[in-house]
Amino acid sequence: MRRFFCFIITCMTLVACNKHSAVTGRTTHFPTQQLTAIINKDNSKIWVFILAGQSNMAGRGLVEPDDTISNYRIITINKKGELILAKEPLHFYEPSLTGLDCGVSFARTLLKKIPPDVRLLLLPTAIGGSSINQWLNDSIHRNVKLYNNFLEKIAIAKKIGTVKAILWHQGESDATEKNIPLYKERLKVLIQKFRTDAGNPTLPVLIGELGSFAKYQPNFRKLNNEIYQYSATDVNSLVISTKDLQHRGDSLHFNSKAQRLLGKRFARQYVKHFLAR
Repeated sequence: MRRFFCFIITCMTLVACNKHSAVTGRTTHFPTQQLTAIINKDNSKIWVFILAGQSNMAGRGLVEPDDTISNYRIITINKKGELILAKEPLHFYEPSLTGLDCGVSFARTLLKKIPPDVRLLLLPTAIGGSSINQWLNDSIHRNVKLYNNFLEKIAIAKKIGTVKAILWHQGESDATEKNIPLYKERLKVLIQKFRTDAGNPTLPVLIGELGSFAKYQPNFRKLNNEIYQYSATDVNSLVISTKDLQHRGDSLHFNSKAQRLLGKRFARQYVKHFLAR
């Protein structure tokens, strides 16, 4: 009997340890230091890219050591709005959830194709679980006023550099029978707002597809179709394919490899279609 109780206690301890590891493992490689970014006053030498949407743009991938190696040409902000050298994770709004996103991968790829004296400023604005209607209505979601937060980042961008594009990945929350038919028009209105507030009516917007691994794949396909229909009417937008990318085991969020590939695809499409502007 004594051995039996010892066995039960041991099993309970292992379960508790595994749960603890699952929680702490997500942050194992998170950087512990922030390095201040020093910039010059030439706005033309700082290109700004805004990361917007919901959880797959905010990032849920596992951060690995290489993701936290900084480059003085890639900068971002911390939760205080201070300029720092960029390291993953970039998003800071949901500290218990946020992981690797596509931002640093995007910037590293883009650096290879732009003038050597240009630096990149990545401004994170994505909030997990947010619907497009919440963005349009400036709703408070997970303690963040969505569109107002975007406007705050636009103000930073205009003060420091030149807004070059918005990377948008969102739609999982809208992949319902009720919302899918409304998505194309809502996306049109939102992108118009983005461009108006950025002060550039032709600002490029790159839009990521929803993953092909969803449990409710028919609805995700329908929403992706809405995205493509919208993009077909907007020469300053592009849709980034994610059909071959894999999830992290939850049939919802891109894994780390997928996030890095997504960042590269955003960058390559930007270079191909918009860099010469």
